[in-house]
Amino acid sequence: MTSREGNLEAPTRHPLDWNNPDFYDEDKLNHEMERVFDICHGCRRCVSLCGSFPTLFDLVDESKTGEVDGVDKKDYAKVVDQCYLCDICYVTKCPYVPPHPWNLDFPHLMLRAKAVKFKQGEVKLRDKVLASTDAMGKLAAIPVVAQVVNAVNAMPVTRALTQSALGVDKDAWLPSYASHKFRSSAADSQPHAVRDGERTPGKVAIYATCYVNYNEPGIGHDLIALLEHNEIPYVLAEKEACCGMPKLELGDLEGVAKLKEINIPALAKLARQGYAILTPIPSCTLMYKQELPLMFPGDADVEAVRKAMFDPFEYLVQRNKDGLLKTDFKQPLGNVSYHVPCHSRVQKIGIKTREALELVPGTKVNTVERCSGHSGTWGVKEEFHDMAMKIGRPVFRAMGENTPDYISSDCQLAGHHIEQGMQQAATASSDAPVAKQPEMAHPITLMRRAYGL
Repeated sequence: MTSREGNLEAPTRHPLDWNNPDFYDEDKLNHEMERVFDICHGCRRCVSLCGSFPTLFDLVDESKTGEVDGVDKKDYAKVVDQCYLCDICYVTKCPYVPPHPWNLDFPHLMLRAKAVKFKQGEVKLRDKVLASTDAMGKLAAIPVVAQVVNAVNAMPVTRALTQSALGVDKDAWLPSYASHKFRSSAADSQPHAVRDGERTPGKVAIYATCYVNYNEPGIGHDLIALLEHNEIPYVLAEKEACCGMPKLELGDLEGVAKLKEINIPALAKLARQGYAILTPIPSCTLMYKQELPLMFPGDADVEAVRKAMFDPFEYLVQRNKDGLLKTDFKQPLGNVSYHVPCHSRVQKIGIKTREALELVPGTKVNTVERCSGHSGTWGVKEEFHDMAMKIGRPVFRAMGENTPDYISSDCQLAGHHIEQGMQQAATASSDAPVAKQPEMAHPITLMRRAYGL
């Protein structure tokens, strides 16, 4: 039997068999990792994507046999630790994904390894704390606590102590906490008439996300302003917890399931009432579009939410195609360097944010499609921050081309990471004086400015 290279069929993805006891069998996991690593070592297409693949190839090349069988299985963890589940290798590079008979799903194999590690209790306290976004956000939402946390995060001395105690890199950008949550400060919608389009429901339910709710509520208020200006009635999801992506990245699949039980019933009710569900953070959108459906195949509520879930710019562009989006823009945006986050790319919806920004007269968009390196909580960890900055350097350079007025990313964490990298590069350069740095703003904020709202 011969195996062809590549697929003629569209790639598909198998459900995650996480309830099967074999999923957590370490010997069976190592056997599958050896099989996949052997194929990856012979292919090497993904060497430029992240640290997992160079780490793997070095382990194999430097082993006694020069093959995968010469690698100590304990060292497999070094490959797993470098994977932050961006999914780009699966979507853009690997020629052996299903339905190819070799059936490679590298990110979900790494997820399985993380789940085994979590099950065995080998996860650091720091990692559990960073993945508990709701608990941290609710505590920091107390105004006095928010002020203290923000002050501590801004002081080099306390950041050094935090690095020593928790392993959060002292130089990594950390988000500040807002003293007022988005969900408690969001205005009610005006009583606009519901105008359904061919491609879009005429009413919206906002799933705020932990980041918008606790860290930058202004993004949520900007989204509301866009909906109000376009006369689209909206509601907030009645009940909302973390989408589960941070716990997924940690391998805490039971934790993901618990959050699903909080979120899905309320969101499914909205989906069946005909709402488009908008999430302002790509990782959260992807969680409901891809990861939960793969974890809970056949769950009718999960499927209903998947079908109703939109990236905000996916919704706005489709709204425009329906002839229902206002284009009465008042303010040109000039040169915008726009970064496409990995979790936007793997949604396979095209570059809808760029399409929307290019509707604004007097706006030129420089698009950068490459991983920024931040990758959720991964890039702030002491042992990975330098690698995160290294991965991001080509992005930092590309985002600075054409003297942008703004830099922007749908993933606000990536946006701040890029801003930090560009500022460091400008400061380190001795060839020219430091130029004025472009402003970093979320694309939703840019659209609000373009409308003159």
